Amino acid sequence: MTNKKHDDFLLESLVSGNETGILEIYKYIYPKVLSYVLKHDGSEDDAKDVMQKGLLQLATRVQVKELKITTTFEGYLFTTCKNVWRRDVKLSKRRVTNDRVIDLVHEEREIALAAFEQDKWELFQEKLLEISDNCRKILEYFFNKTSYIKIAEIFGYATENTVRQRIFKCKSKLKETIQSDARYKELKSL
Repeated sequence: MTNKKHDDFLLESLVSGNETGILEIYKYIYPKVLSYVLKHDGSEDDAKDVMQKGLLQLATRVQVKELKITTTFEGYLFTTCKNVWRRDVKLSKRRVTNDRVIDLVHEEREIALAAFEQDKWELFQEKLLEISDNCRKILEYFFNKTSYIKIAEIFGYATENTVRQRIFKCKSKLKETIQSDARYKELKSL
């Protein structure tokens, strides 16, 4: 499930409602979404909701603007679903539970927020590719919560302090690269 032609087929199937393509999407991607949600304190029902929201968000985005997927379709949809689950968890922590309370978040607003978050994620991912390989690798370890000691070992740095300084410089460079992009100003003003 990794060639461009097949990815285009899956994306087109999603937009057009082609049952064969949609079943294939579920067959290959839903098990990964289910596994992710279950590992992050969710249920099977949560995973089904996340998959639906992810598919809806992706279909909506394709219809609203030209979408350029720079990874595989599977990777893009899975990342979208992960972002949907993270947002759902964050919202549920802020929401007071009461059997009589009606969820006030409208589906359209939720889709717009999800699209906004996905745009931010895509800008981040794109700009991450523009910084040096060394910085990108160090930040990947940092974002994956690798200890400073371990990062020092991997890159041959003498101390944790050197790692902290390098991470700070790399984060600053990434931030500068992101903020110099016109899309950043657009996203910030929303």
